[in-house]
Amino acid sequence: MLIVAAFTWFAPLNYNALIRPDEGRYAEIPREMVSTGDWNTPRLNGIKYFEKPALQYWATATAFTLFGEHNWAARLWSALTGFLGILLVYATGKRLFGQEAGLMAALVLGSSFLYVMLGHINILDMGVTFFMELTLAAMLLAQRDGASTRENRNWMYVCWAAMGLSMLSKGLMGIALPGTVLLLYSLIQRDWALWKRLHLGVGLLIFTAVAAPWLITVSIDNPEFPWFFFVHEQILRFLTTIHGRVHPWYTFFPVVMLGILPWLFPMFQSLWRAWRSDTPARDQFAPRRMLLIWIVFIFVFFSKSDSKLVPYILPIFPALALLIGDLLSRTSGKTLFRQLLVMVPIALAALVFAPMSVRAGSTEVPAALYANFVPWIQAAAISWLAGTLLALWFSYRNQVRPAVIVLALASMMTAQLTFMGYNALSPASSAYNIAQKIKPYLKPGVPFYSVGMYEQTLPPYINRTLTLVAHTDEMAFGLEQEPQKWIPTVDAWKKIWVKQPYALAVMSPSTYDRFVQEKLPMRLIARDTRRAVVTTP
Repeated sequence: MLIVAAFTWFAPLNYNALIRPDEGRYAEIPREMVSTGDWNTPRLNGIKYFEKPALQYWATATAFTLFGEHNWAARLWSALTGFLGILLVYATGKRLFGQEAGLMAALVLGSSFLYVMLGHINILDMGVTFFMELTLAAMLLAQRDGASTRENRNWMYVCWAAMGLSMLSKGLMGIALPGTVLLLYSLIQRDWALWKRLHLGVGLLIFTAVAAPWLITVSIDNPEFPWFFFVHEQILRFLTTIHGRVHPWYTFFPVVMLGILPWLFPMFQSLWRAWRSDTPARDQFAPRRMLLIWIVFIFVFFSKSDSKLVPYILPIFPALALLIGDLLSRTSGKTLFRQLLVMVPIALAALVFAPMSVRAGSTEVPAALYANFVPWIQAAAISWLAGTLLALWFSYRNQVRPAVIVLALASMMTAQLTFMGYNALSPASSAYNIAQKIKPYLKPGVPFYSVGMYEQTLPPYINRTLTLVAHTDEMAFGLEQEPQKWIPTVDAWKKIWVKQPYALAVMSPSTYDRFVQEKLPMRLIARDTRRAVVTTP
């Protein structure tokens, strides 16, 4: 089963073109590290980029160095940490609640819709989720009743190292969130004895040894880094709306409910029982309560934040899987049958209403592309429906383990089919197709301008940076440090353009149409719904 799961997990990585904007960004920064040889200062489009730490950039740059610059290599870190997270939740569940609970937890995590989807996209959230999961797992294993002095010490060392790697993955949340969870647990349980078993002295040294070296070297090379990274990107991102990712406070309720499918009702029951079933005497460790506090606090933390994106909530999923796995290991077939019935109408609704997705069509993403996506959605829905029906049959016969296994494998396949089907939108969601059209026109050293826009997925596919024109996007701070690397106005660019013997430029179709009306000299070489590429005449 492990071999089947591993093959199913990694097989689709190269199928899709890189998706804008995140996959382009997090492929381009490592590509530039390999190209320039500078692995200390992250750069996006040749411009200093300090929004995130460097661990995933290094991992992807290493993959590019070893295997070449492929779609699958760009996604490898997310996929690898996602799969390791499944194995880790198995090992943790087995030690805490028994082998059956560990198996169930791994099946739940490896088939939860959001976890599988984000495990195949080149973003930072899966990497930080894995190291936060390792932080939590090491804490649970170190503090559990019956752990020897040696086990406590070694697991706490792992915990501190994992927090350092979390810090290098996405910043302060890697230590702030676990630290707050530990404090809340101590307050709620009135258990202060565990603080004596944290190995704070050596632990802080381990954390510092892991996290500090890059933070120090990048600050030495770039004195502007500390303020932007720690204040602007860590504190102000949470407290203000500077990033424009404002969504209602209840945003993550539907995200978690859809993302945990097909384990929605087991999730509710496991959360309810986590508190009631863990009532230890004072100074006895309560792992279920710590898992519950982890889930509730992180959920509230990101719900309260003024900056919200769907992947932010991912770190609660391993903890949810552990609680659900513990519950499923003690669930009767009759109970599981009732809990899984809801998946039948959900799968049927996805199958029946999939054609309605064409209504999402727009000028930039035509309905015809969504129509190509529909068969993939329907295939995913059929996989879900078939897996649910088979799981219901097994659970009706009181065969819980086969029921969970078959539904987990079908649900993993459902998410994979959805992920692969999204490639139907790639003519709009990725610059891959248009990059192939313009490659014959590229020549070494020839200027290439990006006018009034920046297409994140274009530089990775043409292996070069662009000169920004009248557009800063997320590179505004970097351009303040290196203003010579862009052209601030369109008028200034036009004066340069007409004097160039040969150059290229990419722009939006509407900008191209305006330049045609203005009779700006240029020759169209490629165009799609989002981009138009021209050369000098």
